[in-house]
Amino acid sequence: MGFQKNIKSYLSLLLLLSVLTVFGQGKTNKFVVVLDAGHGGKDPGNSYHGFVEKEIALKTTLIVGEILEKEKDFEVVYTRKNDTFIELVNRPKVANKINAHLFVSIHCNSVSNQTPSGTETFVMGLSRSDMNLEVAKSENSVILLEDNYNKTYKGFDPTKPESLIGRVMIQEENLNSSISLASAIQDNFTHNLNRKTRGVKQQPLWVLDAAVMPGVLIELGFLSNKEEGEFLNSEEGQNKMAKQIAKAILKYKREYFDGAMVKEETESPEDTIKRAEKSLVQTPVISKPEETQMTPVVEGSYKVQLFASSKKRELTSPDFKGLKMITYTFENNLYKYFYGNTTDLEGAKRMNEEAKRHGFKDAFIVTTMGGKTSAVKI
Repeated sequence: MGFQKNIKSYLSLLLLLSVLTVFGQGKTNKFVVVLDAGHGGKDPGNSYHGFVEKEIALKTTLIVGEILEKEKDFEVVYTRKNDTFIELVNRPKVANKINAHLFVSIHCNSVSNQTPSGTETFVMGLSRSDMNLEVAKSENSVILLEDNYNKTYKGFDPTKPESLIGRVMIQEENLNSSISLASAIQDNFTHNLNRKTRGVKQQPLWVLDAAVMPGVLIELGFLSNKEEGEFLNSEEGQNKMAKQIAKAILKYKREYFDGAMVKEETESPEDTIKRAEKSLVQTPVISKPEETQMTPVVEGSYKVQLFASSKKRELTSPDFKGLKMITYTFENNLYKYFYGNTTDLEGAKRMNEEAKRHGFKDAFIVTTMGGKTSAVKI
């Protein structure tokens, strides 16, 4: 009983903070998005075949902003609107200072091998492959151009894998929202433009880690691939890519923001908290070892999210590395796979550690409030 009371108070506090944030932003009824054109000034980014990343990123970003600014309930803020060098540490600060709803950073890829092509969108997380690690090292390397970077980034060295792997996700609770936006962007590139997709990936990117709201980093394609570089360097290519990014952001706003604004008009913060507290006393459903169906997380219980994917896995798949009690949900064209089910936070912590021992290094505990799944900080 004491545990239930404590967790009830804890979740109520979290909800209060989120409600106050929504109500504070709601004064202007604007959805605030920060658009970050990668690199700039003395940092050109990638340069291949005469294509320069900082120029393509800026032009594409400005077009995204122009589209969104035509929407009456949007506020667009840019980290740069010209060829200016902005220190990496200051980019997310722009978004944090104004309590933005989204942070979107736009870049172009490159590798020494000129064959690879395709778009990919990153969310904050730990490295999953050597190729991804190289992307992380590349996008973080601008740090070395800054004065006193060692002091600013507390010894974080973008050239050392151990620094990247050891980086803690400060904003783990935003991961699901970020993945949803990233998936929408990639789907638009693939289905509407027929661009090759390299998928949604988690990566230890400082610019996302420091932002306190959902965020993504988009790699428009490979400038090292001459054909793809020509497309991205063209006015037509920039307009097409920008349109699909803007469409994804508009979709995200409808799903994650418009509903909150309706609730703000009809429900006070006190009523919202009372409704959430009431849901916490529901009788929890404990999953059985043989549970294999699609099952949402019960209000107030805990599960461990292993990973999210656009592809459906059989629950007996070796991808789950021998773990049992696997369930999943399907939302926003994304399958989210969970391990276990408990009403005990300490038990959830043990399950989380077990998942990590089985190789799921990015596993984290989730709970459900108001019908939405969110990460639990421990």
